[in-house]
Amino acid sequence: MKTIFTLKKTATVLALAIISMATACSKDDDNGPAMTDQNIVEIVVADNSFSLLEAAVKHAELATTLSGTGPFTVFAPTNEAFAAAGLDTEAKITALPKEALRNILLYHVTGTAIPASGIQTGSNTAVKSSANLDLYVTKNDKGVFINGATVTKADVTATNGVIHVINKVLMPPSGNIVQAAQGNPNFSFLVAAVLRASQGQTNVAQVLSGAGPFTVFAPTNQAFINAGFANEAAIQAADPAILTSILTYHVLAGRVFSTDLVDNSMPATVNGETVTITLNGGAKVKGLKNTSASTISTADMLTSNGVIHVIDQVLLP
Repeated sequence: MKTIFTLKKTATVLALAIISMATACSKDDDNGPAMTDQNIVEIVVADNSFSLLEAAVKHAELATTLSGTGPFTVFAPTNEAFAAAGLDTEAKITALPKEALRNILLYHVTGTAIPASGIQTGSNTAVKSSANLDLYVTKNDKGVFINGATVTKADVTATNGVIHVINKVLMPPSGNIVQAAQGNPNFSFLVAAVLRASQGQTNVAQVLSGAGPFTVFAPTNQAFINAGFANEAAIQAADPAILTSILTYHVLAGRVFSTDLVDNSMPATVNGETVTITLNGGAKVKGLKNTSASTISTADMLTSNGVIHVIDQVLLP
């Protein structure tokens, strides 16, 4: 009887040890890449948080491509990311021109499989997308960022590549800074100011159309009105030298996405004076003579020669 009891006790201990080992392995797996026998499209279809991405892939007729051998890296926006971009329903997505949507989606794809461990530490490293346009990848102690979008979940491994989940829809650049402003009716006062300033000693329009890169804090029409410019005629009547001083105070050298902004920093503008950046309660920028900080209402509008952040006040040097 003693021998039987000892054998039973030994078997129980072994069983508990096996269960403990299995549990430990399971926990380790949770911390590693998600493994699957599905391709990229099958993963997207199976995940309810990607239903809008699924609709976009189907409408753009990219399902066959992204089900192919690859390998691909897909920076996959969630439903919340699509909603933040104003595409919160399948109807809105399918209303987009198919070719335009295709270009947007291909801007989220690279032609190689890039795991998070394969991304080098650095700021705004250019990576060529399948749309033949550069993505700007930053990796630091805060995480991984693409064009100012945050990778919220990395290394979802598919049979034909890898998915990194992001919190924004990445929009390809549509021209340089001046062209992007000209294409946005909310920047008509800003465009008028740039053109008027360019009649002085500095051709501001030419500079902002150059290679750059630049970062522009772009005041809206209402911001100009609040600053005392009642209409575009008032801007055209202003001294070009004064407008040049104000406009160059809104420009930083380099491509600075919202995720590159540092709290309580004072970066120098191309005007030579500094602005103050704060991040508490949302990203803000303050001019030397402003009584309050301007809110960055829309960030990370990528252009071919930089990035635009929309602000609600004109910055005063």
